[in-house]
Amino acid sequence: MAASESAAGQRFEIPKLCSVNSLAAVVISAQLLAVIVVLLSGALTWINFAITSLFVQWVALVGVGTLCFVRPWLMRLPPAAGGLSAWLLLVGVVALFAVLAELVLAGRFGNWMGGFSSTPLLPPATPDWSLVLRTTLVGAILAGMLLRYLVVQQQLRDREQSELRLRLQALQSRIRPHFLFNSMNIIASLIETDPRTAERVVEDLAELFRASLNEAGNQVSLQQELDLCERYVRIEQLRLGKRLTVEWKMDAIPHGVRIPLLTVQPLLENAIYHGIQPMPEGGLVNVQVRMESGRVTIEIDNPVPPEGIGHRHAQGNRMALANIRSRLAVLYGEQAVFDAGEDGGRFRIRLSYPLDEDGSGRGGAMTTGGGRQG
Repeated sequence: MAASESAAGQRFEIPKLCSVNSLAAVVISAQLLAVIVVLLSGALTWINFAITSLFVQWVALVGVGTLCFVRPWLMRLPPAAGGLSAWLLLVGVVALFAVLAELVLAGRFGNWMGGFSSTPLLPPATPDWSLVLRTTLVGAILAGMLLRYLVVQQQLRDREQSELRLRLQALQSRIRPHFLFNSMNIIASLIETDPRTAERVVEDLAELFRASLNEAGNQVSLQQELDLCERYVRIEQLRLGKRLTVEWKMDAIPHGVRIPLLTVQPLLENAIYHGIQPMPEGGLVNVQVRMESGRVTIEIDNPVPPEGIGHRHAQGNRMALANIRSRLAVLYGEQAVFDAGEDGGRFRIRLSYPLDEDGSGRGGAMTTGGGRQG
């Protein structure tokens, strides 16, 4: 793993430039450059501005298109060779357009314009090759600055992604012992009374941890996370029996919708541990998953035990809540929403993040436990 990352770090890398946002930035930057060139030249005429804008835009778009086309090949080269190749390509594009523009403006363009006006806007003239050379040199300097900016930008993006993965792994590793501790208590309570069931629970728990270890620090499909929750509820159901009722209400879940691993499961664990376990009569936990307005919204609510029953769990361990809030903030920034608090005698948690899907799927409503509610 380290060897592959080291090898990747010794290759030339530049961002993808053919996206809509990148092309828009190129067009705007090129137009600003054209304005600066016209202002510095002192020839403040509309025809000069139009020709300069046309030249700069064509050079910028063709240069970016060339880099997009050869990017896969460039990224297989060492940094020095890749950077030099990219720079030579951009300089070549600038030189080509400078020669073509000088030839056109010096001859054919003036003749063509003369056919529509008795006084040609740009009369024929002798090509100014010194201007071509100056334009190429200026383009070479700007191309070098542009490539340096793109390389540094890509390096910063790679570093941010690496730090993001490390933060997610650290946050997830803090959640996993909490999950293990509670699950092992469940197994311990079944060993003497029902060894076979305890064995099945151990196997179920092993499947849960196999999934979490295979995807440590990454995102999984939302359906996979919900399957993980169902496994946990089945284990808790063996311990709490009819005291526990979990109602699931889910919209159709597209196949490509993803979520950080162990996001919903710890919330469901808290709802059962803090809301159902202290109450002798048990209660209902609602889990809702909605796809609306381009977002995934997940809501979980559980009853809040009265003050006189046992000890008040609603103010219990909030480690999972803090960690999940941090994980969502790391991945989605300000677009993530995470709210938790009491409302009408129930403790409600709501998390929401942007929908990112690439397929379709089906969801439904399902109840686990003592019976269907409402």
